[in-house]
Amino acid sequence: MDSSARNVEHTVNSAAFPRQFARTRRFSLGVPRQFTVSPDGSRVLFVRTGSGTDPVGRLWQYEDGKEQLLADPALLVGNGSGEVPEEERLRRERARERSVGVVSYATDDAARLVAFALSGALWAVRTDGGAPFSVPAAGPVVDPRPSPDGRHVAYVSRRCLHVVDLAGADRQLARAEGPEVSYGLAEYVAAESMHRMRGYWWAPDSRHLLVARVDTGPVERRYLADPADPTKPPRAVPYPAAGTPNAEVTVQLRSLDGGRIDVRWDRKAYEYLVAAGWDAQGPFLTVQSRDQRILRTLSVDPATGATELRHERTDPAWVEIVHGTPARTASGDLVLPEDDGDTRYLTVGGRRVTPRGMQLCEVLGVEGEQVLFTASEDPLETHVWRHEPGRGNRRLSRGPGRFTGVGRGGTVVLAGVTPRGAEARVLRAGSETDQDAPYQVIRSLAEEPSVTPRPRHLTLGERQLRGALFLPSWHEEGTGKLPVLLDPYGGPGMQQVGRARGWPTCVSQWFAEQGFAVLVVDGRGTPNRGPAWEKTIHGDQLTPALEDQIDALRAAAGHCGDLDLARVAIRGWSFGGFLAAGAVLHHPDVFHAAVAGAPPTDMRLYDTHWKERFLGHPDEQPENYARCSLIGHGHLLSRPLLLVHGLADDNVAAAHTLRFSAELLAAGKPHSVLPLPGATHLPADDAVNEQLLFFQRDFLREALNGRTEED
Repeated sequence: MDSSARNVEHTVNSAAFPRQFARTRRFSLGVPRQFTVSPDGSRVLFVRTGSGTDPVGRLWQYEDGKEQLLADPALLVGNGSGEVPEEERLRRERARERSVGVVSYATDDAARLVAFALSGALWAVRTDGGAPFSVPAAGPVVDPRPSPDGRHVAYVSRRCLHVVDLAGADRQLARAEGPEVSYGLAEYVAAESMHRMRGYWWAPDSRHLLVARVDTGPVERRYLADPADPTKPPRAVPYPAAGTPNAEVTVQLRSLDGGRIDVRWDRKAYEYLVAAGWDAQGPFLTVQSRDQRILRTLSVDPATGATELRHERTDPAWVEIVHGTPARTASGDLVLPEDDGDTRYLTVGGRRVTPRGMQLCEVLGVEGEQVLFTASEDPLETHVWRHEPGRGNRRLSRGPGRFTGVGRGGTVVLAGVTPRGAEARVLRAGSETDQDAPYQVIRSLAEEPSVTPRPRHLTLGERQLRGALFLPSWHEEGTGKLPVLLDPYGGPGMQQVGRARGWPTCVSQWFAEQGFAVLVVDGRGTPNRGPAWEKTIHGDQLTPALEDQIDALRAAAGHCGDLDLARVAIRGWSFGGFLAAGAVLHHPDVFHAAVAGAPPTDMRLYDTHWKERFLGHPDEQPENYARCSLIGHGHLLSRPLLLVHGLADDNVAAAHTLRFSAELLAAGKPHSVLPLPGATHLPADDAVNEQLLFFQRDFLREALNGRTEED
């Protein structure tokens, strides 16, 4: 693979990439994020670390083209270098947070008071001047949020909900009745599978809150130990595996004077709390049935806690959750998605306001009667749009890429990943009508990758699969065959193929520079190609995904004659790891080696909300779980397989890999296992992340070395 001088040269040049990839935390450090716009649109708050290798987040304000540092943990007492509370650590793990210091914040309605936590201490800063100041709290602080009027800050400490004024007068609004109960925190499936990261919401009057109470008593416990340190006791984690009881989630209305009202709905029929909020029309909830075929929007009477049905969505497979919905306009119109055939529409007041073929991705916010949302007209791009009655829809983001955003007061911050990398642009009121008007740019301090992705975008096969082919920069087509490496995720909730330079494209190009032709494909079940495309995997998450990878591989070989189909490997992480291991089990005629990182091998071991969405209840549809699980099929292995797993993974437990490895061993099937002590679902250790790339490369090279058409 490295016979030419140019091959050697480029291999040397790309040798620095794994170290850079690790120390930049996948090129996330130095990227501005978590934007808040002031009501008049003049100011933008955001978090950014000090450089592309500095992991410490700082709070910034952008105004009149200038940046102002509001809070630097290095200058504060108790600066974030101490121990993070367990609840906060779990929140960061669910959010895949890779930095420290100021990692999140919340503001009052005027965006004048900002609250944040550092190592469990509560801090605040005013955006109109003055240094950050500490606010006395009753204990380690998690998820602090100012009241809309800026007079109080609510927070969670030791699973209890507190409210403190800025002088330090603290009151406990909701006390956890036992170690299995919490107030104001999201339960596991909400954070991991519904993307609801919070558990309480202020009322506009700043005197009341809507609060989730979570009781994990019914939930099975898992015990995570550190085999590298047998003196440490195991950590108990409530984890609702498919088919087992969920946490009991209820909702209460709490007032600052100590009042409490229980919110009532049919919890037996609708046990999932998907979303909640409190706007000018009052509090509201979104609840979902256990089988996920019904999702209801309920209004809540703040005086009695009674609920009233406002909208219901149904689907024979599952109702897809669209982040940011439901929302309401100033006039009270509900903002919701609507699925019909091959299109997910945006509706306002029951009317479709987006055309067929434009796929609604997320509702970003509502201001007055305007709706800010993201949508995809092309699977390779995601853009920010504004809907305004009488004016229709206007696209705000320009150029290729995947964008999201936040808007207020006529100003929109467009944050996205483009072919040039991560960017954040400020679009002022009025300039969206002028396509030549320049954006203001909030600087990114992220490092430039030492490897430059060179994707060739392809549309493959009869299903028009979107793919990207990465060839070595030193390779001249027609001069020789290249071994092929498929590098997919390939599952629900994530696209990897697009006109954007994210970290996955850099990694794919790095593997290409090592001498592989790397193919990345988004198959059926991946988002932004419509409900029908997403739901073709209902009941079977494995067969369609593998069929798409195989069809794309063969079609790509028709586009590029240098792909050596006698030497094909596949690698992936999480669902991609599951796909990689499944490929060598079920299609050894196509795939000749695999690296499977954190693969869910037994579908019954994964969580209720995520897995039952696609496969149903395991007691009612056990055949779906048997069909998709790798467990039970280990005897089929006939190709080299490397399994990699973090031993502290509380998402895809290490038991998935360990049980599968035991089955392979019992069947006499040679394989390799790389355990990662202390690593969670995404390893955080820089040295581990650096060496993992080299380790996978060397394994795949050795596995494919010397293969011929006859093998």
